[in-house]
Amino acid sequence: MFNWIIIVAIAIWVYAITVLKRAKLDFWYFTLGSAGLFTAAIITLQPILLMPMQNAIAAVSGLLGELTGTYSSYFEKGLLFISHGATNLSLYIDFECSGIIETFAFLALLWFFPAYQYYEKIAVSIIGIISIFMANVLRIFIICQMIYWGGENMYFLAHSIVGRLVFYACTIALYFYVFTKAQVVRQKVGAFRYDSHS
Repeated sequence: MFNWIIIVAIAIWVYAITVLKRAKLDFWYFTLGSAGLFTAAIITLQPILLMPMQNAIAAVSGLLGELTGTYSSYFEKGLLFISHGATNLSLYIDFECSGIIETFAFLALLWFFPAYQYYEKIAVSIIGIISIFMANVLRIFIICQMIYWGGENMYFLAHSIVGRLVFYACTIALYFYVFTKAQVVRQKVGAFRYDSHS
């Protein structure tokens, strides 16, 4: 029953955005299109992609931990283990830490953003996915370093404040280059013409 509801909802959404596109209601096309694509991705793709993304984040973050000798990774379970002095702490890469919400939000906005051609959207999607992934790896690495050197008492500051600030600073930079800068560079602002009178 639930699958039929999803299929009907997606069909209605597709019809609605085609109507908005034909009517040239760009704002509503972008808004409804992005929101609908994000919702559809969360409902249909998130259960499939969550575990692989968690494992990938744990694996790449774990490589940095192994290189620095500060923590180890059990990526098959999405776990990072920090052991230093009196500190013995396991970090689980959960739904929030996977970056799946941010990745889906970026892709949903990008695919209804009018400044890019189709082939450009494919290239920018790949760059965006990699950028969000690496920003998340950097965030996890910084969290682990702060806990390793500062102890378990550093967990709240590292995870809830510093880690999020780093991740969202990287995400804002990505959004600036992909959306704001592209819109400014590509918008039509008119031209100057000098007439010569003979």
